[in-house]
Amino acid sequence: MARVTVVLVMLILSFFQRKTPISTSLASGQEDVVDTPGLHNALWIIKHESRVILYWSDNLTKEETEKYTVKYILSYKFFNTSHEWKERLREKKKIIRLELHSGFNAKVKTQLFAKETEDVIKESGWAEFTYKAPPVYIQNLSCIIYNSSFFNCTWHIKAEAPEDIQIFFSYRHVGKDFECQQYIKNARKKNIGCHMKKISFQQSKKINLNITVRDLRNNSRRLSYYKAFTPETIEKLNPPIIVSVSLENRSIKIHWKSPPTIGSEKSKCFLYQVKRTDCKIVDVTAEKYEYPFHKPANKCAAQVRVKKETCIRNKIWSEWSEPVFIHDEKTVDVMLLSLTSFCLLIFLGGLLLCACRRYRCLEFITMPVPHPSDNIKTWLEADETHHQKQMSMQMEMHSEVTMGIPEENGDESIQQQKCLKESVLEDL
Repeated sequence: MARVTVVLVMLILSFFQRKTPISTSLASGQEDVVDTPGLHNALWIIKHESRVILYWSDNLTKEETEKYTVKYILSYKFFNTSHEWKERLREKKKIIRLELHSGFNAKVKTQLFAKETEDVIKESGWAEFTYKAPPVYIQNLSCIIYNSSFFNCTWHIKAEAPEDIQIFFSYRHVGKDFECQQYIKNARKKNIGCHMKKISFQQSKKINLNITVRDLRNNSRRLSYYKAFTPETIEKLNPPIIVSVSLENRSIKIHWKSPPTIGSEKSKCFLYQVKRTDCKIVDVTAEKYEYPFHKPANKCAAQVRVKKETCIRNKIWSEWSEPVFIHDEKTVDVMLLSLTSFCLLIFLGGLLLCACRRYRCLEFITMPVPHPSDNIKTWLEADETHHQKQMSMQMEMHSEVTMGIPEENGDESIQQQKCLKESVLEDL
């Protein structure tokens, strides 16, 4: 149940304290805007876990609310900040999210406008209110989503924080609660960050963080701080992918593709920056960058980075892509030579094709090889038959000689056989 704190602050302006009312003349000639002494506001708050609801009332009569258009000017500023928030409202309440702030100063005044002209007729003085929240022991909370499914949050513990406390982290997204998977600790074993992986996000649903400070000596004593993010606003994209360079029409063109993202992948959502050696960084909305070719003296490299800009405001740039060497003397000479050679080959090929068609060269090239005549076939067959007969006669002579040699001739016969074999092999 929400803890309700009611504080009534009445601003009483006496006629005797200010002898003349404050008035402002408008250039359009309308009647003076009078800071009416009898018109005042009262303020109070209702404190919820993650927010404070500031209410106020006025003392307008029924006739005044029917005759005029009533609006309220709200101004508030958090402790230890210089920025002041100002709003013009019709309702008598404002939800203020404390996040990691320890309180705020607020003030409200009522303005009455003419219904026909919307000119300010009269207004009240300021009614002020100060709200002091419970102590905040952490600061510099920072969260980031990267690689589409990794989620990191870090924070610092203030020096005045008690020694016996520990910080615990959780968050709520699409109706589910998630506890920290892995804490990051400092030298004193205090949790100063949380690392989570393999997380899925819905781009339109907020991430509601809950950071709880717990007293380790008394577990019932705890403080909770809340902060909300839209996933796309804290996503750090990977560098652009498939970065390439080409030379076209005497211009250098750098091309790339957008990296994966948890949100919209429409090309209009991305803002790129191109960095070239010794050149200013250039903002680019398309997936290419082109500039005139000027042959440099030294090697030149280009890199690209990206962030979400148009569809949703994101201040986190990706890392720079790997450098691509777009043109030095050798690279440009090779590119020009390749381009020239390619064009020359196409020209010569076309010229050769036309000449062949003109002089019917293709008919001679594609003419079929004639088959051998019957006389040639007969001659080849006769020659093969004659060769086979010679082979068979030599084998018969060899066998007869071998059988007629006496055994006692021993070594001589063996030697003669070797000679005979060699002569037969030579004939073959």
